[in-house]
Amino acid sequence: MSANAIVRLKERWRKEYETWRRRPLWEYRYAYIWADGIYMGAGLEKEKMALLCVLGARENGEKELLAMEPSYRESRESWKGVLRDLRDRGLEAPLLAVGDGALGLWAETRRRLREITEAETQEACEELRDRYVADLVAADQRAAAETVLRDWEDFVTFYHYPREHWIHLRTTNPLESIFSGVRLRTNAAKRLRRQDNALYLVFKIAQRLSQHWRPLNGGVNLLALVLEGAFFKDGIRQRRETRELVGTVA
Repeated sequence: MSANAIVRLKERWRKEYETWRRRPLWEYRYAYIWADGIYMGAGLEKEKMALLCVLGARENGEKELLAMEPSYRESRESWKGVLRDLRDRGLEAPLLAVGDGALGLWAETRRRLREITEAETQEACEELRDRYVADLVAADQRAAAETVLRDWEDFVTFYHYPREHWIHLRTTNPLESIFSGVRLRTNAAKRLRRQDNALYLVFKIAQRLSQHWRPLNGGVNLLALVLEGAFFKDGIRQRRETRELVGTVA
């Protein structure tokens, strides 16, 4: 391609991206969203660009990329800006938001936490938690133990949603798997010289790949039940009488 053709293509992609990132979001309801920072080699040597990405699950089970904003790092303020923009564009608060919190956890911790969340019931999950916390205390890692206990309810929220959805809700893998496809197609370039060029290229690749994203497990009817407020315990839908009894006991 000639230099002029490349300039025209970049300008077209820029306009498409700007239109996309400003589109209203009130048309659909989103049961779940996933938020994660994706890092790409772009700009000066050793410099990385963070793309703050949010993926949503529509009421029909289809996944949709809702936001992809460039940033130098995953700061609290940067994420606040992304989420505020989604709200201003009409996104209603989802039932559940999934994110890794930029934890930077070491390998053994990741393994233990994965083991905990793969328990079949919340009771079994809590037993594994208690063992893990005891091990942390014994190893003089009280701060880590306190963090697990402090964030516990957020950590196991997925048990109150359909078992078919757990594979989607336990981690930010839905976003990571999407961008693994993007990386495969940008690795040939190794490093893109300009961050804006990288942003527009990644946007177009993600847009093309979105045509083949798999919907959530369980079908449309299951997600409709979730949005209607159906009650799930250990991933299994409970009858209204059971829900009322649980509420009375609580």
